[in-house]
Amino acid sequence: MLQLKIHQELIECGTDEAGRGCLAGPVTAAAVILPDDFSHPWLTDSKQLSERKRMELRPIIEKEALAFGVSHVMMEEIDQINILNASILGMHRSIQQLSLQPQFIAIDGNRFKPYQKTPYECVIKGDGKYLHIAAASILAKTYRDEYMQKLHEEFPNYNWKKNKGYPTLEHRAAIKKHGPTPYHRKSFKLLPEQLKLKF
Repeated sequence: MLQLKIHQELIECGTDEAGRGCLAGPVTAAAVILPDDFSHPWLTDSKQLSERKRMELRPIIEKEALAFGVSHVMMEEIDQINILNASILGMHRSIQQLSLQPQFIAIDGNRFKPYQKTPYECVIKGDGKYLHIAAASILAKTYRDEYMQKLHEEFPNYNWKKNKGYPTLEHRAAIKKHGPTPYHRKSFKLLPEQLKLKF
């Protein structure tokens, strides 16, 4: 059973990201503040849910949340500042979008940088422990998946609508055959034989 939040008496947001390990596309982060009476039988870590359930939960979360924000950090920024910093930047931008100022931030994972002067706590596997982090994981995942489906129309050879930019065998085979696209992260090892790639 997931708990609502860490500090029951505070306005607390949960934040998470999706797409950190992908070879292509943005890393997408979300931040969510849920009402104290929120509950839903499906709500858990987005990775445990089917795509259909995630898409059904998204409008429920958006309607019921006291505030939410979602942001993409694009490939160029990822390449400039590295994926960890890009993930944290995405979380900061999502928190900045919140219409309600959080008094505490709960982060999925073990790394974060202070946001303004708001106290925070990193929670390993937090999306399986707290509802607001789980809600953020669902928004981040669904928004990113939608973005990758749009990119798939531009570059169908890579089958991003299915692999979402993750390093599957099929995705790597397409990179080997067709080369990288402008949406690939140049700082990532796209193929084991990276030296053979020409950007």
